Amino acid sequence: MSRPEILNPLFASVSTVKGIGPQINKLMAAFFGAPENHDAVLLDLLMHMPAGVIDRRHQPGVANAQVGAISTFLLHVDRHFPPPRNNHRIPYRIEAHDETGDITISYFAGRSSWLEKTLPIGEKRYVSGLVTSYQNNLQLSHPDFIVKEDQFDDLPLVEPVYPLTSGLSSKKLQSATLAALDELAPIPEWIPTNRLDINGWPSFSEAMQMTHAPKTPPEAQIEGPARARLAYDEYFAGQLVLQLLRATMTQESGVQRQLTDQITDKVRKALPFTLTDGQKQAVIEIQDDLKANKKMARLVQGDVGSGKTVVALMGMAAMAEAGHQSALMAPTEILATQHFATISPLAEASGLSAILLTGKMPAAEKRKAIALIESGEADIVVGTHALFQSSVVFKSLGLTVVDEQHRFGVHQRLALSEKGRKTELLVMTATPIPRTLVLTHFGDMDVSLLKEKPAGRQPIDTAILPAGDYDRVIARLKTRVQEGAQAFWVCPLVEESEHLDVISAEDRFKALTSVFGNKVGMVHGRMKADEKQAVMERFSRNELSVLVATTVIEVGVDVPNASIMIIEHAERFGLSQLHQLRGRVGRGEKRSACLLLHGDKLGEMAEARLKTIKATEDGFEIAERDLELRGQGDLLGTRQSGMPGYRIAIPDFHKDLLEVAHEDAISLLERNPGLQGVDGDAARACLYLFRKDLAIPLIRAG
Repeated sequence: MSRPEILNPLFASVSTVKGIGPQINKLMAAFFGAPENHDAVLLDLLMHMPAGVIDRRHQPGVANAQVGAISTFLLHVDRHFPPPRNNHRIPYRIEAHDETGDITISYFAGRSSWLEKTLPIGEKRYVSGLVTSYQNNLQLSHPDFIVKEDQFDDLPLVEPVYPLTSGLSSKKLQSATLAALDELAPIPEWIPTNRLDINGWPSFSEAMQMTHAPKTPPEAQIEGPARARLAYDEYFAGQLVLQLLRATMTQESGVQRQLTDQITDKVRKALPFTLTDGQKQAVIEIQDDLKANKKMARLVQGDVGSGKTVVALMGMAAMAEAGHQSALMAPTEILATQHFATISPLAEASGLSAILLTGKMPAAEKRKAIALIESGEADIVVGTHALFQSSVVFKSLGLTVVDEQHRFGVHQRLALSEKGRKTELLVMTATPIPRTLVLTHFGDMDVSLLKEKPAGRQPIDTAILPAGDYDRVIARLKTRVQEGAQAFWVCPLVEESEHLDVISAEDRFKALTSVFGNKVGMVHGRMKADEKQAVMERFSRNELSVLVATTVIEVGVDVPNASIMIIEHAERFGLSQLHQLRGRVGRGEKRSACLLLHGDKLGEMAEARLKTIKATEDGFEIAERDLELRGQGDLLGTRQSGMPGYRIAIPDFHKDLLEVAHEDAISLLERNPGLQGVDGDAARACLYLFRKDLAIPLIRAG
């Protein structure tokens, strides 16, 4: 279905606006993130929200003017004082007065001809700007607006202030936005009338009008009804996409799996520990999904070391009872190998056949693995995205488990579901995600939470030390290494940088080698996968005592004997990153320690992060705090991974609306799955306005 005609004017190029030439057009395309070789459109201007408003209604008269306030005056122009020729340090001064007192208007490098025409001697002008003081005299330096006495209505008394980019002036952006507003017709309403009435919300078009051309400052305030309505709309469009995605993934009738519990019981008995309550609950939820006649789409989120892999294994064992294969896909070879090491002995003890398939395996091994998959002899296949190459054919794939879900956005989930293999989907993430983000990014999935750590996990002592304590740290580390301990030493950079005063992994590797000799290894992101793997294996076998690393070890590296984590320049890492890194220790019998070494200049935000890490090991609490400190885009690495960032909604002000939008999207699709009729047309318009029309093909007929 094509875009509703009523919206077409909003998709016209910004170059159609008077005054926007090729240069500004190009600038706007980059600023608004238009697709390559495309212009920004009028809708981009409307979706670019003001950061605040300037109130020019204040007309105190010169005698009552306050320094530092933006004020508007009706002034009589008295005299012009151009600066001496070629002396740009002296401003061009214009003396003026009103009935209450005198004021000076000043311009640095002002053009005489323009100023004489704009502020002619003996005439009156409305002048608006910031009041300053120089040598006890009131001044208006470079006022924002000057209009003739009979053109007062042209003065924007309440003026939105927008975030800008270099080369784009506030006036240019404002006039273009007002031109875009003129193209906005009344649009069909997608919000139920009772919701509009209860919240006192305006229509979409009115909300845009109030935001970009407010008559009073409260109309445009972030916490006001217009912005709340638009934030709800943005959330609603996002939630509608996720619900359509969910419908796509679950609407193909799933298969009601017949489970016997025979193999899952064997796995349970083979475990060297008892499942936590959270794990037990997650296993029940997965089994219930498998028995139902719709496809499973479930997210298992648990902190570092909460035992997600075992939960996934129980799901895969249940699938084997139903006579089908399972695939576990990890983002890296290291992680895939590690999952395989956890799963393999438990699978064997339960009579299951588990194999590993990665891109770097020798060709003969790979051929053998592919043959086992095709014949159905392999019950469980662990690997990287190599699992989904066309050469790999499963005999009967029933369950796909994806690890580290935040690297798999909405598009990847769709691609997986389109494999058409009627597979159930289980995804795991070790990033504890606050409720608001779960709804934002995974509103299409059911969620199982693992909150406890498995029995036997040791608490981790966390200390914050200045980098100046390096010698003390080394002396203590020497003692611990002699006692048989192993340590991770994490640095933020691979090699030295001329821009940052930060020790690199390579430099730290050299320094530690001079102390510990050949007992030091190094892994970083620029090494080849097999090189990294070889070093990691040496560390796992305790042939190395200290492993210098960048954040490549953040996810999934499991060395139970490693009990010390030293993070250098810890102030340069995000909260979730620090938490993930710390979670690499505390996995064995020994009490573990994490040292956060920071540079001399510790900013307020960095100090807050380090104190949070020291205060708690609860990943969910840390994630909530991280959301407050960093904002949601950074938290999931979504700046890079194309996840839905918001242009209008601000989580701090509008997060309560997300739940409402989530429920409304579910309710709409239950009532009207094909988005038919007036209701459906309005919802489709909403998807187009918020650039979510990618989801339109997912709408099923009727």
